Amino acid sequence: MGKDYNSSITCFNENFTYACCDSENFTYDCCSYGNYSSYYCNNGDFIYDCCNGWVFVFDCNFEQADFATFVLTCIIICIGLPLTLVSIYSVYFTVRKDNIAPIYVINLFISDLIQLCSMIVWVAEPKDWKIYEIFFYIYYLGVMASVGFMVCVALERYLVIAWPLWYHNRKTIKSSLVVCIVVWSLPVIYLVLPLCFWVSYAVADTMFAAFLLIPFPLFIFFLVGTLRALSSARSVPSDEKRRIVAILVVALLIYTLLFLPSIIWSLAEEASYNCVFSHLTFILLQLSPLADLIMYVFIRKGAIDKLLTSLCCSKVNSDEITRTTA
Repeated sequence: MGKDYNSSITCFNENFTYACCDSENFTYDCCSYGNYSSYYCNNGDFIYDCCNGWVFVFDCNFEQADFATFVLTCIIICIGLPLTLVSIYSVYFTVRKDNIAPIYVINLFISDLIQLCSMIVWVAEPKDWKIYEIFFYIYYLGVMASVGFMVCVALERYLVIAWPLWYHNRKTIKSSLVVCIVVWSLPVIYLVLPLCFWVSYAVADTMFAAFLLIPFPLFIFFLVGTLRALSSARSVPSDEKRRIVAILVVALLIYTLLFLPSIIWSLAEEASYNCVFSHLTFILLQLSPLADLIMYVFIRKGAIDKLLTSLCCSKVNSDEITRTTA
C-alpha cells in the first residue's frame, strides 16, 4: 500500500508521521506504532484514533500550511538573529558605560538566541530525527525561560515604583543570579519529567499550559499596581515612570498576543483540532524573540521621550501644513 508522507509531529515521547492521501484507510497496530491505533485520511482530512480515546481532526491543506510556516520561520530568523546580536552588544556597551548589569535582559536575549538557533535547525531539516527532537526540547526550554525572564523584568519595574526603598536595599547581583538559576531550572525540570517518568502527552501539555498561564495574572497585577503607586513614587523621575509603564504595557500586550493562543491551544480540545489555529499559534510563538526586541527598545533610557518627541513634531508639522493650505 503506497504512502505519500508529507510531514511529521512530535508528541514528547511519541513520534508519528501522517500521510496525505485520497480515499485510503490505514490501520496500525497500537503496540507497534505507539499510542496511535488507527489512521484515516480523505482529501486532506486527517483523523487519528488513539488507544486512550483521543481523536485528532485536521481539515486544512498541510502542504500549504507547512510551506507558509517555513517561509515565516526563515523571515523571523533573518530579522531576529542579527537584531538580537546587536541588542546583546548594546547591552554589553551599556554595562561598560554605566557599570550596571541588566541581568534579566541579558538572560532574556540568551533565551531568544536559543529559540532562533533551534529554528535554524528546523529550517535545515536534519535527516536524523533525533536531532530534530533534541532541538524541539531545546526550543521549548528557550520559550519557557523567555517567559520567566519577561516576568522578572516586569517585576523589577513594578518594585521600582511600588517599593523603591525595599528594592534598592535588597537588589544585589547575587540575588539576581539566584533568580536566574531558578528561572532556568524550571523549564529543565518540566522537560526532564516526560523523559524520565514517562508522563503522558496530555499531562505534559497541561503542565506547559499551566506554566504559561501563571504569568498572565502577574503581568496584570504588576501593571495595575504600578499605575496605583505612580502618584506616591516621588523619588522616581517622571520620564522613568513613563518608561516603566510603557514596558509593563508592552509586556502584557506581547504576552496576550503571542502566548495566550498557545494556552488556549493546549487546554481547549476544539482549538487543537483546528489546523489553521494550530499553525497560527506556532507562528505567534516563534515571534517571541522579535517581540522581546520591541520591549528592549522601551527598556532603553530615552526611547519613550524620543518616541513622544517624534510624534509631537509630526503633529506640529501636520498642523502647520494644514494652516498653510487653508
